[in-house]
Amino acid sequence: MSPRKETDQPHAGVHGAPPPDTPRRRAPAPRPAGSFPGAVAAGYHLFEEGSWREAPGGLVVEEFELCLYVNGQELATMAASPVDQEVLGLGFLANQGLINSLAEVRDLHLSHEGSCVDIWLDHDIDPPTRKVLTSGCSGGVTFDTLVQRLDPLPDNLGMSVDEIVAGMAALQKAGQLYPQTQGVHTSILWRGGEVLAAAEDVGRHNTLDKLRGHCLRSGIDPQGACLISTGRISSEMITKAARMGCPVVVSRTSATSLSVALAREWNITLVGYLRSHPGRQGRMLVYSHPQRILP
Repeated sequence: MSPRKETDQPHAGVHGAPPPDTPRRRAPAPRPAGSFPGAVAAGYHLFEEGSWREAPGGLVVEEFELCLYVNGQELATMAASPVDQEVLGLGFLANQGLINSLAEVRDLHLSHEGSCVDIWLDHDIDPPTRKVLTSGCSGGVTFDTLVQRLDPLPDNLGMSVDEIVAGMAALQKAGQLYPQTQGVHTSILWRGGEVLAAAEDVGRHNTLDKLRGHCLRSGIDPQGACLISTGRISSEMITKAARMGCPVVVSRTSATSLSVALAREWNITLVGYLRSHPGRQGRMLVYSHPQRILP
């Protein structure tokens, strides 16, 4: 399946019926000179060491409204970074349990100047009856309950402290927007000393959907990979990690009480506040299943 070229024209549905007319959406604002996808040269005034300095081309992380249409019907609208919108849409469907493979996708394209992802499947989906607003920093949404019944992950992966510290170093190098704007989250899938996939977004939960979408498009199996993220690990984050089959989840910041409870139930090793210093072994908090972490 190859994505179509970006267009604003409606496409025929998988059953031959044209999609309903999508509501007219406000076009994204033109980017000032010096901007690029994910970063806007909005400018600012800097106060430093007792004096003011104007930075007219100063970059600010870009946030916009992205809608997801499935089989011609709007499924969700989310705040996101205008980067890798297609994989975000794919990963969102997979992490919600609505698709399992790329083979189910008949058509995928962007419309409305990149602010809509249109996905056509080879099957119908049941429209969600319940929408849960999560603790996502950009207004996350899930159609699942925050506490679900998932099978525990197998206990067959061990990682050394040095491997985890190396993964955190790889995470810091993987970000391309962050050095320019800061204010964005980065997540990677780390296995065997390699970055399998990397994603950035203004929403930390979006980075996990993008990882899943990248895996679907590239034929990467995320099972058994270590998930490393800059963002807080909350219930929806640990749920997405469990759906991807990641037995070790690492953050440079905190976990929440519900994510800790779910990690313990699903046999996931949850690590927070990972810190490392030259010449010293890493320091971390391990909230669940520490047996996987080898000295």
